[in-house]
Amino acid sequence: MGEFELLAEVRARLPRPGPRVKLGSGDDAAVTVPGGATATTVDAFVDGVHFRREWSGLAQIGHKALAAALSDLAAMGAEPGEAYVALGVPADLDEDDCLELLDGMAALASETGTTLAGGDVTRAPTLTLAMTAVGHAPQDEDFVSRAGARPGDVLAVTGELGGAAAGLLLLEGANLHSTPDSGTERRFEALRSRQLEPRPRLAAGRALAAAGATAMIDLSDGLGGDARHVAAQSGVRLAIDAATLPLATGLGEVAAAAGRDPLELAAAGGEDYELLVALPRERLAAAAAAVREAEGVELTRIGEVAGGEGVEIRLPGGRLLRPAGFDQLG
Repeated sequence: MGEFELLAEVRARLPRPGPRVKLGSGDDAAVTVPGGATATTVDAFVDGVHFRREWSGLAQIGHKALAAALSDLAAMGAEPGEAYVALGVPADLDEDDCLELLDGMAALASETGTTLAGGDVTRAPTLTLAMTAVGHAPQDEDFVSRAGARPGDVLAVTGELGGAAAGLLLLEGANLHSTPDSGTERRFEALRSRQLEPRPRLAAGRALAAAGATAMIDLSDGLGGDARHVAAQSGVRLAIDAATLPLATGLGEVAAAAGRDPLELAAAGGEDYELLVALPRERLAAAAAAVREAEGVELTRIGEVAGGEGVEIRLPGGRLLRPAGFDQLG
């Protein structure tokens, strides 16, 4: 099967296009009629940097690549629309492998109402995916940026933190010093899934935008590092109480086995793809109820926005945790 035969097979497996797509995959360019405002994000995923094929099934890789791109749209409060993928295929992947990868992407696209509207395929020295995702809102004021946090706002996060970092430690072979029982193994499998198959918080993002979020970001590079972006863009200081962080179930066990601090993993581990949000204090309760209804997860208050600059993460006992995060070029 050559390039054009593979692309034809890909198109035959794609979910039905959404209502905004007038001409999808198969022509020189996709044609959309979005109306309102659009938000566009671009993400790159490279074997050995963002995933490892020895740990991940190809369908999981496709899922994760799209999930990470959609998470950026969630952080804007956008409704998902279209996604495009440029796929770099190494010599040891055949056509069936490429279709397996696409199946993982297509399943998440169907689940989230995203149209896979086009892309490209080429040979590459290592498996590479370049994702572009487009989200929509009735008007540009409906999107939430990183730049609107104000002194007096509260800080909150969706879901649980540290699960992806713990899952990574398990995939790397963290020495647990014993054979886990069935209950422990179920917890560990859930942690591995947080690393391999993250869930973009699209419904939560829209609910938070409607509830009056002043700033928002997805936690792809770690709470500490991503909080720094909000602080810098908003011109404020973020004060976070580490004792209030909602820790993923099983994180403590894995952290202890690896000789790591669970709070440090939760604050710096990255790839949880939860949402960090700033909200007016009086809107927190309504926002939490909206997130619970929309996404089925909790919204936990973890700190506040103050005057000044930078990020302060205070550990129990008063010690400060350096707000580190993942650096793509570090």
